[in-house]
Amino acid sequence: MMMDDDKDPTVDGGTEETPVTNAAPEASEETVEASAPTEQVAEDEEEAQPAVKVIRKEASRVEVVLAEEVKEEGVEIEEEDLSGATGSAHDDFNWNMRARSAASRYSADERTSLEQEYEASMTNIAEAEIMSAKVSSIIDGDVILDLNYKSDGLLPLSEFRDQDLKVGDTVEVYVEQQEDERGQLVLSRRKAKLLRAWDRIRDSYANGTVINGRVISKTKGGLIADCGGLETFLPGSQIDIKPIVDYDAYVGKTMEFKVVKINETIKNAVVSHKALIESDLAEQREAIIASLERGQVLEGIVKNITDFGAFLDLGGVDGLLYITDISWGRINHPSDVLDLNQKVNVAVLDFDENKKRISLGLKQLLPHPWEVLDETITEGSTVEGKVVNIEDYGAFLEIQPGVEGLVHVSEVSWSNQPINAREYFTVGEMKKARVVTIDRDDRKMSLSIKQLASDPWERINSGFGVGSNHTGKVKNLTPYGVFVELDEGIGGMIHISDLSWTKRFSHPSEFTKVGEKIDVVVLEVDEENRKMSLGHKQLEENPWESFESVFPEGSYHEATVLRKDDRGAIVQMPYGLEAYGPIKLMRKEDGSIAEVDETLTVKVIEFDRESKRLTVSHSRYVNDIRREAKDQVSKERQEERETIRKAIQKTSASNEPSTLGDLSAFGLLREQLSNNDEDGE
Repeated sequence: MMMDDDKDPTVDGGTEETPVTNAAPEASEETVEASAPTEQVAEDEEEAQPAVKVIRKEASRVEVVLAEEVKEEGVEIEEEDLSGATGSAHDDFNWNMRARSAASRYSADERTSLEQEYEASMTNIAEAEIMSAKVSSIIDGDVILDLNYKSDGLLPLSEFRDQDLKVGDTVEVYVEQQEDERGQLVLSRRKAKLLRAWDRIRDSYANGTVINGRVISKTKGGLIADCGGLETFLPGSQIDIKPIVDYDAYVGKTMEFKVVKINETIKNAVVSHKALIESDLAEQREAIIASLERGQVLEGIVKNITDFGAFLDLGGVDGLLYITDISWGRINHPSDVLDLNQKVNVAVLDFDENKKRISLGLKQLLPHPWEVLDETITEGSTVEGKVVNIEDYGAFLEIQPGVEGLVHVSEVSWSNQPINAREYFTVGEMKKARVVTIDRDDRKMSLSIKQLASDPWERINSGFGVGSNHTGKVKNLTPYGVFVELDEGIGGMIHISDLSWTKRFSHPSEFTKVGEKIDVVVLEVDEENRKMSLGHKQLEENPWESFESVFPEGSYHEATVLRKDDRGAIVQMPYGLEAYGPIKLMRKEDGSIAEVDETLTVKVIEFDRESKRLTVSHSRYVNDIRREAKDQVSKERQEERETIRKAIQKTSASNEPSTLGDLSAFGLLREQLSNNDEDGE
């Protein structure tokens, strides 16, 4: 291979040797064959020419060959007709020239020394390493790089788009190959950047150093940041200490990061900007906590709102404001009072230096409402409040924020019937009540709604005497009866047995529903216990006094099965009367049990006027029919036998001799009589 002009080696104490191309005028267009050994001497050489230096490249190794003087006349040159040659100097060169050199005039030691001197003048380059190179020139979009090596590197200018490159600049490149198939040095700026970027990322992960990166795009769950040519993942939770909603606002920004996770296998990394912010705030947090005092008032910014409270940024340290410390009054959610990014003044209630926890209070900056409660609110005064909480035992009314009173269920109505507080009260509604008791020291107040009206039981006998008829509203149903409201605060119960004379109900809901109107008669009044017994069936005459003659025991009636269970069935009798049939007595002739809505004949087997109970049976009726049919058949056969006997007796008593025909008829009658007797048995 030909060497560059500026890298010709020298021998003999620095005397510059003439390159092969200038060794002799006759050889200006000739070269020594590279395949011929430099120390081989041609047999036909008679005279050595002047000493020349030939640099030969073989298997990535440069070899300096020192040749003895070769006699000019000893060199055989094969001429070539170049009269019509065109193109470059290589095209005009006579490649068939052969040169034979004499034995070297340098010893082996001298030759080794010169080779070592030449090797030392070059940079030692190894593949897969990053080297520094100097920009020697920029020509037509290509950058020529000098690595102080036997050949220069060549890279496209497009690999240096990230910097304003000029001649003389030093850049880092990655050595991919010392020589390619054409003997050229193969370099890569991109790989050098990626390896340097990965080294910085590994250093940041190991030592916590800070790296710079540019956010280039948004991806699922975060952002993609270019850190020195290497793409890294920035999770959304690691962008800032506060939640980020708009990721697009960060695209195109240059930010500082810390590496929090790496994958050596795929050269991937996860970075965090939040970690830098937290580390910066750590010192501020320590300083703030060290200066905290209970009762100290601080200004904070609401950074997050949860169901149980709000987190405030106190300038580098977070504090928690519980929902119970936001207002003296009841609130459903902290967002009812606070907004995100709102500035508020809070008091320090407690803090833990070890756990870095700070408890804050907002309501503590205001006086307690009980301390400034209006003095006109006393026992017996009327107040109005909002229902803020409902329990089974009553409801709490908020007279003003932080001042509440309890309305017990017993103070809702003058009626002695049970009250369901959750059905009577609704959270948020306004109610008026009378103050029954008030204790400013213990901050307690009991209220009453029923005391806003007069006690109706004081006039109970004048308007609701025993035997009086009224129309009331069904307020509640229980398994044993119906509660009916006759007037405000006055009501009574209809027992389930007093709903109907003729029907039996398993539950009052089969007869009426809550909210319906119902006619009643007052049966009994207990003023002391404020109780009233009502009846509905008593509005009609008791039909059981006449039922005894209509449904006597042993009588048969058509009935329809209304309902049944494992023990028996309820059947509908005439006149709307319901009767009970035990399950074993409701079996039909084919052995099956009567079904619901099936009509069949039943027999009354029990009539209890006092208990108003009627028991019937269908199987008894079937047995009776069978017995009657059998008795009728027996009676008819008996009459037939009597007739035959009388005929026989009459024939026997006659004196006339029997003819052959008479004897035949007599035999038939006897045979018939005998058969009848057998059937009777």
